Amino acid sequence: MNEIPNLNYIKELAGDSEAFKEKIIGIIKREFPEEKKEFLQNYTAQNLGKSAENVHKLKHKIGMFGFEDGYQTAIDFEEELKKKNTSLYPKFMLILESIEHFLETL
Repeated sequence: MNEIPNLNYIKELAGDSEAFKEKIIGIIKREFPEEKKEFLQNYTAQNLGKSAENVHKLKHKIGMFGFEDGYQTAIDFEEELKKKNTSLYPKFMLILESIEHFLETL
């Protein structure tokens, strides 16, 4: 994976409002671990329909952190899960782990 998480989109969205930027980051820091955990629980239970719904929610956060290829991977993975195909799981997990580590540094 060549993409590295960044705050460019969030900074652009927040404009000059540092408070708004921090609020967005705070929300993501709170929601992301919960959404990842729910995804992993559903995936482990082989509830691929629910897993696809989890990926749908996570893909927006992936996009917010500057992952263009990662966002497309999430789109593709969501569609594959609906067809009971899990081949993109390792690639998707690398994206989630990269974001998780990035959030720990904020």
